[in-house]
Amino acid sequence: MSLSPLHSLIPDRFETVGILKRLASASRALAELKGLAASIPNQNILINTLTLQEARDSSAIENIVTTQDDLYREEDSASAVGTATKEVLRYRQALRAGYDQVRTTGLLTLNTIVQIQEQLECNRAGLRRLPGTALRDGDGRMVYEPPQDANEVRRLMGELERFIHDEPPFAADPLVKMALIHYQFESIHPFYAGNGRTGRILNVLYLVKEGLLDIPVLYLSRHIVRTKPDYYRLLQAVRDDDAWEDWVAYMLDAVATTAAETVSTVHAIKELLQETKQRIRDGYKFYSQDLINNLFNHPYTRVEFVQRELGVTRVTATRYLDTLAGDGVLQKIRVGRNNYYVNRSLFDLLRRGDPVGA
Repeated sequence: MSLSPLHSLIPDRFETVGILKRLASASRALAELKGLAASIPNQNILINTLTLQEARDSSAIENIVTTQDDLYREEDSASAVGTATKEVLRYRQALRAGYDQVRTTGLLTLNTIVQIQEQLECNRAGLRRLPGTALRDGDGRMVYEPPQDANEVRRLMGELERFIHDEPPFAADPLVKMALIHYQFESIHPFYAGNGRTGRILNVLYLVKEGLLDIPVLYLSRHIVRTKPDYYRLLQAVRDDDAWEDWVAYMLDAVATTAAETVSTVHAIKELLQETKQRIRDGYKFYSQDLINNLFNHPYTRVEFVQRELGVTRVTATRYLDTLAGDGVLQKIRVGRNNYYVNRSLFDLLRRGDPVGA
């Protein structure tokens, strides 16, 4: 099968009343999210917590399911216990690495896309070179056969890379272009594995590249996991019936919905951050901004994390955390050989509205 170049589409077909209304709503919500995220003094708090939510929901779409507790107890995929937890943490690492590349270069290149997939799958297989890839439904019936020839896959990915960078120019709103890019990437299906998760990382990185977000904190996968049948049905409808408008409308709704939900979450994080900061500053001589950052970067923190990030001894770090746990600021729990100190208010806030369970 040969996919048509995206720039051969007529941008005017996406200027229907329905799409323009959705575009206005999505743009407003995204602009509000961008401004609100910029008001958080330490944006790493949002990057570390919200990207893990995106990683978990995106992985759940591929039936890779883990619990919030398991994720926040682990610092990285290398030390994680459990295959699903390792895969979700690799997603966050791949998203962060891709984000760093886009912020540094201002580009979203094929090399970056390949590197993201390599981190997700822990291999260097690269673009598909062998035929035989087919997408099947739950009963094993083939629903779509992506391009099979290795040269065709590489050619299409080169065209997609140029489209991402507006070569040749395509006069459509970046949010419309994001929907087109996502469809094309998933239909090229360029890798042997990890296409769905790589494609969903590209969504948020494209928004960063276009300046619609400063940090990758829009987790579209939450909407997709809630509407999974519609997501796959509408992707296939473009292939079968050229139903581009319905697909673009769906993706704009996803942006508007998840941006509004993320705005609510960031407001709540910001309020909780101030409350916790005030409580510790007023009640404890060992207050520091580094300590606050630690408790919000790591909803499940450990003595080792505080020791490292505050530059204190193990005895001092233990005293800080045990004191806060004793007064109810944190909750101390033991899992295996490790003690964790849980910022329960933050953890419950992040778990709110979870579409795939705790």
